[in-house]
Formats: sequence, C-alpha cells, structure tokens
Amino acid sequence: MSVVRCLSTFYYLCANMDKIRNFCIIAHIDHGKSTLADRLLENTKTLSQKELVNQVLDDMDLERERGITIKSHAIQMNYVKDGVNYTLNLIDTPGHVDFSYEVSRSIAACEGALLVVDATQGIQAQTISNLYMAMEHDLEIIPVINKIDMDSANPEMVEDQIVDLIGCERSEILRCSARNNIGIEEILEAIVNRIPAPKGDPNAPLQALIFDSVFNSYRGIIAYFRIFNGTIHKDDLVKFFATKMEYQADEIGVLQLKQVPKDELSAGNVGYIISGIKTSSEVKVGDTITHVEAPCEKPIEGFEHVKPMVFAGVYPVSADDYEELRASLEKLQLNDASLVWEPESSIALGFGFRCGFLGLLHMEIVQERLDREFNMDVITTVPNVSFKAYLTDGEVVDVHNPSGLPEVTKLDHIDEPFIIAEIITKNEYVGSIMKLCIDKRGVLMNQTYLTTDRVELKFQMPLSEIVFDFYDKLKSISKGYASFDYHIAGYQQASLVKLDIMLNGEVVDALSTLIHRDNAYAFGRKMCEKLKELIPRHQFDVAIQASIGAKIIARETVRQVRKDVTAKCYGGDVSRKRKLLEKQKAGKKRMRQIGSVEVPQSAFLAVLKLD
Repeated sequence: MSVVRCLSTFYYLCANMDKIRNFCIIAHIDHGKSTLADRLLENTKTLSQKELVNQVLDDMDLERERGITIKSHAIQMNYVKDGVNYTLNLIDTPGHVDFSYEVSRSIAACEGALLVVDATQGIQAQTISNLYMAMEHDLEIIPVINKIDMDSANPEMVEDQIVDLIGCERSEILRCSARNNIGIEEILEAIVNRIPAPKGDPNAPLQALIFDSVFNSYRGIIAYFRIFNGTIHKDDLVKFFATKMEYQADEIGVLQLKQVPKDELSAGNVGYIISGIKTSSEVKVGDTITHVEAPCEKPIEGFEHVKPMVFAGVYPVSADDYEELRASLEKLQLNDASLVWEPESSIALGFGFRCGFLGLLHMEIVQERLDREFNMDVITTVPNVSFKAYLTDGEVVDVHNPSGLPEVTKLDHIDEPFIIAEIITKNEYVGSIMKLCIDKRGVLMNQTYLTTDRVELKFQMPLSEIVFDFYDKLKSISKGYASFDYHIAGYQQASLVKLDIMLNGEVVDALSTLIHRDNAYAFGRKMCEKLKELIPRHQFDVAIQASIGAKIIARETVRQVRKDVTAKCYGGDVSRKRKLLEKQKAGKKRMRQIGSVEVPQSAFLAVLKLD
C-alpha cells in the first residue's frame, strides 16, 4: 500500500510540475522591465488595485528614484488559461553590469526569459551580454518590443535587430506597451505555451539553488531558492554545500507579494527558507541546499565566491563617529553580502575602513545608503582596483591599496586586471569613442555593424582606466547614444608605478595612487596644480610635490601669508631691516617645523575631477 501511495504522490508532483513556469526578464536599464513586471502582476490579479504602485518589485527608494533594479526579487503569480491554473514564477534580475553574478544565478534558476527591447532605442550592450548568458543556460527566449506607443518608436527596425541577433522568426516577436497595458495578455500566453515546464525528480535527494538572500531584523537571513531535485519539508535538517553549515528549516514557503508559508515544496518550485541565520557570510548566492541525512552527490554548477573589483577608503568626517560607521557597515553588510570591508588608518584622515565593491555603481549605492539609512557623513578616497604584486622570492601579494605595495627592491612585476568592453553606438561617434578608448590604453578587438548606423565596438582595456571618469566621458562624447558593458578578462603584466603626493616633504597616503608609468608625469603635474588651488595659504610656504620613489617629477608652491615687518623702518641703516627680516625668517622656520598643513576635504576628491 505504501508503494502505491508513493507512486501516486510522485505522479501528483510530476503533474503539478507541468503547470509551473519559471522565467526572468532581460533588459537594458530604462527599457521598461519593472513596468512590464507591474503589468504582469496586475493582469494575473496577484495585486489588488489597493496594493498597486509603480515598480512594485523595486522596494528601495534608491531603485525607484534612479529607475534601476539594484536587488533581484522573485514573485509567484497564478494564471488561468483554458480553465487550467498555471503557476508563474518571475525571478527578477538586477540590470547593471556590477551585479552580473546575481544575474547569472537568477538565469540559472529559470527555463525561459523575456528579452525586452525598447522600440525607441533598440538593442543595447547590456541586453546582449545578459542574452548570451541566458543562451549559455539553454533558456527559451521570448523577444518582446516595448514602448510601441511612443512617437519615436521604430518597431520594424528593432525587429530587424532582434532577428539578426537571435535568428528567430518575425512572428515570434511580441509587441507591447507596458505603460498602457497593451499586449500583456499575449505575453502571458507565450510564457505558458513557449517556456518549458521544469524538469526534475521530486523523490531524488534534495538539490536547491540559492539565487538571492535578504535580511530581516526579526527573523535573520531569508534565502530564496529554486528546487531542481527532491522535496523539502518544514523542520527538515538541511545543509549548505559551500559553507558546510547545517540548519533546521524553521519555515519554508512561496514568494507572493508577502511570504506564504507551506509544509512542503518539491522539484520545480521557487520558494524561501528561514533558519534563524544571523550572519550574511553563511548564506552565499549560488550555493546548493541539500538534506543532512540523504545529501545529493554534487552541488549545482556555477557557484563562485564574489570578488570585489573596486576598492576605496571610507572615513568618518568626525573621528568620534568611527564606531558608529563600523556599526553602520555591519548592518549594511547584512543586506548586501557583496560588500567587504576591513579597518585601516591613514595619516591624513585618521581611522576608517578599506571597502571592496563590485563596481562603481555599487560603490555609489553604498555611499548613498550610508547617508540615507544611517545618516553617516563620510569621506571616500580615490577608488582603485586590486593588483597582483609578484615578489622576487616568488610570493604573490594582492594589493588593494597603494600604501600596501611592497618595496621596489623586493618587487619583480605587477599584474593589473583587464576587461573586455562592449560599446554600442551610432556610427557618427565611432572616431571619438575609439580615441577615448585608445587614450585609456584600450586595444580594439572587433568592430561589427549591427545595422547601417549602429556599431558594436569591442575593446580590451585595463579596469583601472575606466574607474575614474570613463563612463561620463563616453556619454558626453556620444551625446548619450552609447551603451557600455564589460566583463573581467583576467590579469596582465603592466608597467605600473606608485605615485606619491608630498606636502612639505611628508607623504599624504590618502592621495597616493598606482598608475601606468607613461601617464605618471602628466597625472602628477595635474595633481600638484589642482592641490595648489585647493590648499589654503598658511603662514609658511607649502611645497606640493609628486614623486615616484625618491624622484620628484612635479612641484608647486603655495606661498605664505606675509606681514611686512619692515614697514615701521623709515630710513636708517639697512642692517636694521635685515635684522627684522632674519628674526621673521627664524620664526617662520620654527612655525614650519611645528605647524601642520590643513588639507580640505575637497582635495581628496580632486583626483576624480582633474579634467
């Protein structure tokens, strides 16, 4: 009898899997991804009119203001077609290149993807990179042209681009306007008809992929997962593969607008698990959940430890706020596991933290959240990337900070991270964009005409060259018509030197930077000139010098504020004047020895605005 019951349960779970569709939405920033998600929720009656707000899945104020998705989300919808009830799991993905690992894990949890392209802008760089990622995972792609009701829309041209890119039939491309609820029903039908149901064995050992996690101040870390094989029950003892930690599943359930607890979830389902975990480092995106008693043989492929690529020092404006800043970073890390930090000190700025970020947008968001959520006023030093220093004894050292560079006598060579940059632009801007990339030490790898007036340029270039102002310059050169995307392409040996800025002979460590030897002289000269404008005059001369090792390559002087001590001398012997001047000179010398140069906060940000 028990065998019959097991078989009937198996057939029920498999039949239930046929009614599940797991999908994500791939789109460039501002192509209408969040608005389309709102319409899907509205048309499937997942939200009532009372709960309906714009960008309902973007629950951070920052996301709504900037119109970007920072944190990925998941939500379950119920859709009835021909009297059959289907479960649609939308696994939303962040759009920005900084969060590409999260995107890859969200894509791995799906069987299909909606490729959303703006009818006014056409295919952009980010869309292409995420589309290739989806194709690598064998996802069913449903192309959708959005914003067809705009005056400047050109859906026929965009259709040509999509056909060239993925080789589909024109009849497979759907048209919609998410803002005005046009064509949404056709998209829902295509999701059911074209995206395959998940595969998996509900009776096999548990194998579930963690694609996201959030922190709840009352319940700890909540992990979102997709089950590939097996079944999980409430109160099961589970373990995480990467961290080897074991937990009890205090609560499991599905993700609707609110979390809905369930007693069991089987293969094909998307859900959440609460186990009272309080430390974000214990839950890693891409990890595999399995049972302690009957574990699966191997984890789901694709897991990697997220490595920060951009580093910057974060210091409190007031030294008294150091502990408060530490507490703020600890709380922020609970919500953002990709943020890493460690204490450091600077002679110029005092005690602070060296923080690692996924990219420049990630750094900007962390700064903004520190200000908004924790009311912390901070100074952020010049961002730099992580280098690998090879020593003469064969040791390899990761250098996140110029002050951590080993001595020149022990150094064999330095490797820096390189990227493959993909830029899509109109052909009239190709010349100026090429010049910008070549000036940034870029090497052209490929040039492809997507249409008669749209070009894709592929460059190999150092990551350190795009950290400062590359994106802003690219947008201004192309009048906003260029889209930019990149991925890391390993490390290469480079001729790098440590450029120090000295004030009256003392090195200001917060202004030190690692830079290519060919650019060092021009950069040092600009830095000295900029600091001369920003440092106020003192009662003694302030010498601003740029140096590489013991060699001074540039110098500027901020002249002292002087009082005319000889004004009271009228006539008489010149020796009286000289005596007064010598007395003043001795006083100035003593003042210079005991006085310190005041460096304003704006000087530390000057390096970002040299041009």
